Amino acid sequence: MNNSESFIGKVRSVTGSTLAIELDANIGSTLPIIDGILYRVGQIGSFIKIPFGYVDLFGVVIQAGSDAIPEKLIEQDGIELGSRWIKATLIGERIGKEFERGVVQFPIADDEVHLVTSKDLKLIYGGFDEERSIVVGQVSASEGLSARVDLDKLVNRHCAILGSTGSGKSNSVSVALEAIATKKGLNNSRILLIDPHGEYGRILKSHSQIFKVGADKSKDEKELYIPYWALTFQEFIKSFPGKLNEKQEEFIREKVLEKKIESSKKMSPVSKEEAITADSPIPFSVKQLWFELDDFERQTFQRRAQPETSTLDETDIGDAETLKSNKYTPAGNGGAAPFMNNSAQGILGFLNLMRNRLLDHRYKFLYKLDKLTPNLNGEIESDLDLLIKDWIGTEKPITILDLSSIPSEIISSISGSVLSIIYEFIYWGQDLDVGGRQTPILFVLEEAHNYLKSGENSISSRIVQKIAKEGRKYGAGLLLVTQRPSELDETVLSQCGSVIALRMTNSNDRSHIRSAVEDSLSDLVELLPSLRTGEGLIMGECVKLPMRTKFSKAKESKSTDPLASVQWKNGPLTDSNYQKVIIGWRNNEFS
Repeated sequence: MNNSESFIGKVRSVTGSTLAIELDANIGSTLPIIDGILYRVGQIGSFIKIPFGYVDLFGVVIQAGSDAIPEKLIEQDGIELGSRWIKATLIGERIGKEFERGVVQFPIADDEVHLVTSKDLKLIYGGFDEERSIVVGQVSASEGLSARVDLDKLVNRHCAILGSTGSGKSNSVSVALEAIATKKGLNNSRILLIDPHGEYGRILKSHSQIFKVGADKSKDEKELYIPYWALTFQEFIKSFPGKLNEKQEEFIREKVLEKKIESSKKMSPVSKEEAITADSPIPFSVKQLWFELDDFERQTFQRRAQPETSTLDETDIGDAETLKSNKYTPAGNGGAAPFMNNSAQGILGFLNLMRNRLLDHRYKFLYKLDKLTPNLNGEIESDLDLLIKDWIGTEKPITILDLSSIPSEIISSISGSVLSIIYEFIYWGQDLDVGGRQTPILFVLEEAHNYLKSGENSISSRIVQKIAKEGRKYGAGLLLVTQRPSELDETVLSQCGSVIALRMTNSNDRSHIRSAVEDSLSDLVELLPSLRTGEGLIMGECVKLPMRTKFSKAKESKSTDPLASVQWKNGPLTDSNYQKVIIGWRNNEFS
């Protein structure tokens, strides 16, 4: 090695890919200046280089000080605890101008160790194909060096962005998505962002189409509709309050299946009857279903078990459209006529709650679907293909589903159902250009811990696990964003090939991050509490080396948090606005 300025020490011990390195006693300073740039020797997370013939081995420093001295060496004469030592783990090698993760050759004792200079970093981090990578910020160790990540591996191998509140997660997500949206040549990029708090609409407004309940058309927002008839049967039943036993649930399942089969015969082309299940995305009238179930429960007969002797009040006929029940003469007492319907399932209480939910204005996005609402015969003006085209076939690369106005008790079910609908679409269309294999899609799940809890058997957990395990085969990528990785399902987190970890102070959360990254890099997780706001460690398949990165600021970025020091300086509050808020609250809309 002809550059003695970068020499810092020698390898003393090799254990697998872990090296114990003794810093040279003749180093004049731990702050050497090389080519006018100041470096700091032995920083946790910094890189070291070992020239090895025509190959340069690279490692990352994971420990410094006397703790880095191997125990066996301490027992030998001549090893002083006060000596300057560092421990590093090997992560890759460079042959010529090509850098690759993993090592084929290993150093031996007394091999020289050198600093990694800015020139080395540019060769390593600058080795990305610009067509296949995006810039998300700058490498913290070298100002002016762009932080690039591999776009294909970011999407296909899944990624998690993890950090405490206020660490810069939203900005990091926005910067990454904005980099994709503005990259030239990506004419068919598809990103679906599930936003439970409605915080990304303003930041990404130039590149996104927003769907939300109570959309403001003056802001180019579109109304969010999620058809109840496209949900699986279990999620359809869960959208109503109340509980059913297994027998009652199966009874309703059969009725739903009958309705879907009837509707399918009126569609063009007609679906194969043997392929239809209660989970099939076929429209049917939920009002007609309710009316028929309700009518069956209320029926009474003048003669036992003889429906032709019905006691229906002809002067007060019910109506499915307005959810009005038929009226029957009440059943007699002590075995006297009229007689109850012995086949009734005892679900009248559930049906009353079901009716209340159908009339609830807050759930209009699920049951009042404009052109997607089936009439009483199950016929619709528009179909699921046009809805999905609206969601993922828009001219803008990012689709934001703003779920902030959806009741919290069903947000997990709804978010999971949306993912399920779109994933099934790209799965069944995998051989067409609208499918995932020819036009991949990236699912971005903000606040993922709210509906992806560990050990929970919900549809959101099941579908995200499914995408994590097999989505890459069908062109579906995941980007999980959360401040509580300890609450995430470990199966999903372990499937993330890349991790972007921002400042994290909770030790329990850090331990989950440690378990999600490769063993050789787990010690880097201890750096997380000391990171600056907007700074993160990018680890995994989307980068060649772990990269401490200062993320750029999103172009439209504005703090979504109200600033007390600013807002409290405003003038007196408007008295009439109190009444406006109450009116909006009662009408379930913002003033």
